Amino acid sequence: MTRCTMSTAIVLTLATTAALQAQTRGQEPEFDGRPLSAWVEDLKAAAPQTRNAAAYVISGMGPAARAAVPALIEALDDPVAAVRYPVAVALREIGPAAAAAVPALRRALNDSSDDVAAMARKALIAITGEDPGPPED
Repeated sequence: MTRCTMSTAIVLTLATTAALQAQTRGQEPEFDGRPLSAWVEDLKAAAPQTRNAAAYVISGMGPAARAAVPALIEALDDPVAAVRYPVAVALREIGPAAAAAVPALRRALNDSSDDVAAMARKALIAITGEDPGPPED
């Protein structure tokens, strides 16, 4: 496992744990002392690394991050594929509560990045329970 992949896995695990604890208490999910709303704001940051990190943290919050869906839909149009990919991951992890993202994810099936298109397909399967099929050529 590469160092980057291992770091991402650790962040996702920690974020998931924190989100579940917050959801149990009926609060806005948090990670690293910051609420979901702060991570959502980071989706609009100038630096792509900040937007990427925010999307991965939100993905780790799973269904508890459903309030982030509108911002994630907007972020699917980010000019940087390294941001669009974790946004699609986040929508997949939120699952059926991200149903509003289905039209945007269908458009993302034809993303210029094969990785983003593949993750959009996985997100659609997680949200709708149906496989939309491979992207169009």
